[in-house]
Amino acid sequence: MTASTNETQMLSDDPRTIAAAGASEPARRTAGIGLAVFMAAAVASLAWGEAVERVELLPPGITVPRVLDGTVSGQISERLARLPLPGEAARLQRGLGWLALGDLGPQVRRGCPGWLFLRSELQVHRDGEAHARARAQTVAQVRQALAARGIGLLVAVVPDKTRIEAEHLCGLERPAALASRVAGWTALLAAQGVPVVDLAPALRAVRPDAFLRTDTHWNETGAGAAARAVAERIRAAGTALEPPARYEVKPRPPGPRPGDLVRLAGLDWLPLAWQPEPEVVQEHDYVAQAAAAESADDLFGDAKLPAIAVIGTSYTRTSNFVPQLAQELGAAVGNFGRDGGEFGGGARAYFSSPAYRQTPPRLIVWEIPERDLQSPITENDTVQP
Repeated sequence: MTASTNETQMLSDDPRTIAAAGASEPARRTAGIGLAVFMAAAVASLAWGEAVERVELLPPGITVPRVLDGTVSGQISERLARLPLPGEAARLQRGLGWLALGDLGPQVRRGCPGWLFLRSELQVHRDGEAHARARAQTVAQVRQALAARGIGLLVAVVPDKTRIEAEHLCGLERPAALASRVAGWTALLAAQGVPVVDLAPALRAVRPDAFLRTDTHWNETGAGAAARAVAERIRAAGTALEPPARYEVKPRPPGPRPGDLVRLAGLDWLPLAWQPEPEVVQEHDYVAQAAAAESADDLFGDAKLPAIAVIGTSYTRTSNFVPQLAQELGAAVGNFGRDGGEFGGGARAYFSSPAYRQTPPRLIVWEIPERDLQSPITENDTVQP
């Protein structure tokens, strides 16, 4: 869903901004006064830093590409953090900005009431297609290296929340240039013989109950749909499913779930009533059931290690994705996802670990978020098994 409404106008004029903030009129008035005082102090701090401490806010070597990809703004933020105003003041500014203006900061955007999104999912990166091609080549090289060791690879692409939950974007606009991002990248992998599954169809099938509202990740329903899609491809590949695994699923009482987008916006320290409204969800505990040992090797843990390992990002670590995958397959699955891993961080950590070197699996599922496909290349893009 797209709209021509200017986002800045939406923040200040849309009555939902005030309702979403959850603060009373006196609280908003107080926050506005506090924000004005804070901004005045910030200006004084900047002047002091420039005149007395000789802090140069603008980094050297500014170029248009470095401005467009966010490098310059990131360096400016680092230099601002070294000014007289301490880090606690920055946190205060975030809270006052939200209460007075409904501002969520540079990394988070608000769609329909109750829905928050990650700004990076809406960015068009300079040279993004070249970055995506480079990453596709990296994955193809990893597959070849794994195949030489008798290990299979299945790539699972997690679509952007802004793609699947587009009906909840409201005043936000997802650039048309991103429409073919996943299809183009999966086609590059398929052309090089890399097995890949786009999880978008599975997630669309359970919409609008696929993603958490104030979090970047899928909920248990979305994770389960993704797990079934991945399990279908694993079974079709004929991978040996061992050792067997079974879980007892125990529901938890429904309760509010803190969203990582609230934390990313710097608002998680505010009283709960003043934060963006939390989502109430019911989650489950997946309790592994012990299987009877069939040999002495089993008793000492020397046999039947998981034949499948999942690597990737925090998606594999949230909403019981891996337990649901194991339940679907009826076989144990090793979880080696890494929070903040982006494209290759989780893979690099796993391939350098004793778990991979000493007990390699038969199949690796590499989960990769769509938003990382075209982002600027970093050291985490160098992945070698």
